[in-house]
Amino acid sequence: MLRAREIESLVGHLVERHGIRKVRLTGGEPTSRADLIEIIERLSRIRGLGELVMTTNGLTLAAQARALKEAGLGRVNISLDSLDAATYRRLTGVDGLALVLKGVDAALAAGLTPVKLNAVVVRGENEDEVSDLLLYAVDKGLEIRFIELLPMGPLAGQWEKRFVAESEVRQRLSEVATTWRAGADSHDAARRYSVRLPCGRRATVGFVSAMSCPFCETCDRIRIAADGALYPCLMDERAGSLLGALRPRFDATAIDKVLFDGLNRKAKEHPATGGAVMAHVGG
Repeated sequence: MLRAREIESLVGHLVERHGIRKVRLTGGEPTSRADLIEIIERLSRIRGLGELVMTTNGLTLAAQARALKEAGLGRVNISLDSLDAATYRRLTGVDGLALVLKGVDAALAAGLTPVKLNAVVVRGENEDEVSDLLLYAVDKGLEIRFIELLPMGPLAGQWEKRFVAESEVRQRLSEVATTWRAGADSHDAARRYSVRLPCGRRATVGFVSAMSCPFCETCDRIRIAADGALYPCLMDERAGSLLGALRPRFDATAIDKVLFDGLNRKAKEHPATGGAVMAHVGG
């Protein structure tokens, strides 16, 4: 695994040499790293880095949120696929819904804002909960993003019968969201909308629709795994490793060669199926 100082050196190089302005710590689960606080402290000190954010399952946020904020983390995205304890347990394998909901409150209290919720919609599991999830987000003052299931990982073989397209999610949300106004275009993977509820309250809803509405042409992300592997695309195979350019010594020329060679092979559109497992390479 990359050490904290190696991650710092790599990100510092990407910021200074290549103009990277945003870093997201994702997973697997980033809070499983014993040196997470050290990593955040190191990255937060890099001059020129505009945003340092994290995507987490939220299970440990109730205990860690304040320390993460004090270390220099800007904000969090929290995975929340269901508000039903049994469904949450079935989808995640963990009886942890109560912990995640406490983690949401802790993140808000610590100032890890704006807090965003990520919900992957899976047919036969939680497609009938999307309106409840939106109402929960509105009640907490959160942005929520509904994510289309990708044909990768444990459900790849069942993808066709489990997939729920953005259009269906929007139709289901129309039960509680009466008017929709598109947000400004950005490089964010999510297309965002301001929606109004019958009570007059507004919320921001995002859709990450890589299957029904691919955003490959505007994708500007570099994905680097904890072991240094470079993934030109979440759906693609690894394309080299940066570990040898960071250890035993930092080699900027070697880093750039791995990046150039790997990103140069990035396809114009993501593959039809993914070879990686989401729990290993993150969201």
